[in-house]
Amino acid sequence: MSALLAIKNLKKTFSLPKYLGGTARGVLAVDRVDLVINEGEHLGLVGESGSGKSTLARLVVKLYRADEGEIVLDGDHIIHLSQRRFRSYRRKVQMVFQDPHSSLDSRFSVRRILKEAMALLPERISRKEQDGMMKEALQVVGLSQDVLLRFPHEFSGGERQRIAIARALIMKPKLLILDEAVSSLDVLVQAQIIALLQQLQAQFGLTYLFITHNLRAVRRLCNRIAVMYQGKIVETAPTEELFARPLHPYTQQLLTAAMDYKSSEDISEEVFTENSRLIDEGNGHFVLK
Repeated sequence: MSALLAIKNLKKTFSLPKYLGGTARGVLAVDRVDLVINEGEHLGLVGESGSGKSTLARLVVKLYRADEGEIVLDGDHIIHLSQRRFRSYRRKVQMVFQDPHSSLDSRFSVRRILKEAMALLPERISRKEQDGMMKEALQVVGLSQDVLLRFPHEFSGGERQRIAIARALIMKPKLLILDEAVSSLDVLVQAQIIALLQQLQAQFGLTYLFITHNLRAVRRLCNRIAVMYQGKIVETAPTEELFARPLHPYTQQLLTAAMDYKSSEDISEEVFTENSRLIDEGNGHFVLK
């Protein structure tokens, strides 16, 4: 299996403004992250709120600029890509956000939302070809072409998320990043969207980066999991290996909170050093030590 996305030594710090005569300080959101996603793989990225998951995703799609490190997608080093090359990159990686209500412009019809996505296509296409692409994208997410003239507020949350997925798929991306894409939906609709994602992967061979704090959802969808804590990847392993044998204390506490796993270790005093590295524990299982 070849690597589709390779992240090496990635770092991002946000500066906070100073208050009441104090000094400005920085928050290290992503701290020297190394991560590889193979073509056709479903990688789950889990961790508590504030662990750096969404920041990492936004660095990959260049919504944020990295301070240091490398991001290689399909052989291209994308951090310093020119604007012309960046347009080509954007077609290869698409992102579906947590809240479809805010990620879809309420002033636009579904037709206009999907048409805007096609602006990145390298070739000119006719109105008839555009309509065909829109109908196909809607069909694969379980919606009919009748929705094209309707607006986002006319749909349920699950339907809006299907439209957001259709918008991403219309570009035929190689990598689809799903940032808490099911967390705002009720349990039944979550299951429907997960089933849809499984179907789409089987149909199109998509590669997923599935970001969530829902361990049950990630267990159902993903074949490998990376655990993020304090801006670092602290453990990676095949899904069932991680659930059967979590090695990092933070992973154990996550499982304790979400499942029936019992943890005996405390992470409150955990301190990472410059020499902390992911160590291979066998069976594709790596833990930060």
